[in-house]
Amino acid sequence: METELLAELRALKHRVPHLAGGLVGSVDGMLVAHDTHGTEPTGVAAMTAASLSLAQRLADATGQGDFRESLVRGEYGYVATYGAGGSCVLTLLAHPDVNVGRLHLEARRSAQRIAALLNDSLTSKETREPREVS
Repeated sequence: METELLAELRALKHRVPHLAGGLVGSVDGMLVAHDTHGTEPTGVAAMTAASLSLAQRLADATGQGDFRESLVRGEYGYVATYGAGGSCVLTLLAHPDVNVGRLHLEARRSAQRIAALLNDSLTSKETREPREVS
């Protein structure tokens, strides 16, 4: 599964000019896959989980529904986070001259593909595991 996730991250990087890198992390902060350079991905995955928790509470408190995505604009670029199924998130790092509309368009599609890959992986794992018979 990690190979497919890396392929998706790299394909996304090719589709979005000025995208510096990305990672897939679990909602509890564990790194699943990454294509980042110059950034410590394990720490970013953990910080993403912390910001995700806050974003979920903010969306809930303001009546906006379930978390979908978050965008942070800093002096030197963007950090964007997208829900990728119920258990993972896609976090992207982009340079300041990225086309944010294109980033959102492509990242939302990638997040859906990542969610499907993760779901397929879980489904195939469940069918391979023997079941207890009572």
